[in-house]
Amino acid sequence: MNRAFRWLALCCLAFSTQYPAIAADKEPIVVGSVLDETGALNVYGKAMADATKLAVKSINDAGGLLGRPLKLVTYDAQSDNAKYTSYANQLALRDHASVIMGGITSASREAIRPVADRNKTLYFYNEQYEGGVCDKNVFLTGIVPSQQIAPLVDWAIKNGKKKFYVVAADYNYGHISTDWVKQYVTKAGGSVVGAEFIPLDVSEFSSVISKLQEAKPDVVLSLLVGGNHIAFYRQFASAGLSSRMQIVSATFGLGNEQVVLGPKEASGIVVAFPYVQEDSSEDNRKFRAAWTKAYGANYPYITDSAAAVWNGWHLWALAVTKAGSTDREKVIKALESGVSFDGPSGKVTVDGPTHHVVQNVHIARANENHGFTVIGEEKSVPPSYEQSVCDLVARPNTAKQFTPSAKAN
Repeated sequence: MNRAFRWLALCCLAFSTQYPAIAADKEPIVVGSVLDETGALNVYGKAMADATKLAVKSINDAGGLLGRPLKLVTYDAQSDNAKYTSYANQLALRDHASVIMGGITSASREAIRPVADRNKTLYFYNEQYEGGVCDKNVFLTGIVPSQQIAPLVDWAIKNGKKKFYVVAADYNYGHISTDWVKQYVTKAGGSVVGAEFIPLDVSEFSSVISKLQEAKPDVVLSLLVGGNHIAFYRQFASAGLSSRMQIVSATFGLGNEQVVLGPKEASGIVVAFPYVQEDSSEDNRKFRAAWTKAYGANYPYITDSAAAVWNGWHLWALAVTKAGSTDREKVIKALESGVSFDGPSGKVTVDGPTHHVVQNVHIARANENHGFTVIGEEKSVPPSYEQSVCDLVARPNTAKQFTPSAKAN
């Protein structure tokens, strides 16, 4: 049923019998989005905002939900975490949104999450992150370290590269993800010889380059974030390090770095994401056709973040349909039953106890055409760490973030 829903929604050919035409007098279902459409983080937010609009339109074009149209209310947080708190409050208390989808950085997620929890408003966080959030009110469609960092480390080790140096953004995402890198590298038989944490407003990396030249790692694992950090890749290449050290990254490409940088600066960097635009599947071909119809053939690149947003909206829509209601508790129960959606990156299934998703993971290398070449794929990868510490069906009152050293309680 979800496949029919999706592609009827995409192609807008007809209204699905599962989603009857919207009655003119039906009160709309208010839904909300908060993203960074301006400021330093708009390199991620623009594609995510476009995915939001396209997803909501596709649901409405297929008849809406429960015979009612969706009314999308959006706010631009302007790369300011204080605005995330403010706008999440507005969506919950003034707009009475049935669901809030938003946040890009982990800091912005942690600005929204307590507001949504306190006001009992369902919250979806649709972005790659450091993992471990366990909260009855929150669903997370982005890739987590056991699905992303572990495969990247394994790829590097299998290719004879055992000496790692981490360059990470200086906030909770970078620090916790670096702890994961250390665990996975040690387990795989490698070593981490250094780690640097870079504030988001820094764009000058000469001291980091000097430390890399001195340490001589085989691999630089990048966890850099935001428009300013793109300069690292440019300066790394300019210093002649591209031929001496392999960059693998959990974030490169989410801000279209491979489009902005020159081929010699980006080519060869290896990433791991559920979605890459070059995936040759039929589902992705149809998704790209719908995207091109909406935004034109010259759109720079459809990011993994955009695909995660698309998946989030459709998983929520399927759960509302299954529940026969927008009631938060009923929708949560429907999601926890294991709702699946055949998205542009393949089948995505909600893992009920953890509120994360089981999804495919592509290993890809940046090429000289400002895109990626798929060099490997793992099917139906579970959020294994979250499964080991988080069970919201058995312990529904849990509302915390587990980190690498944490134990379930």
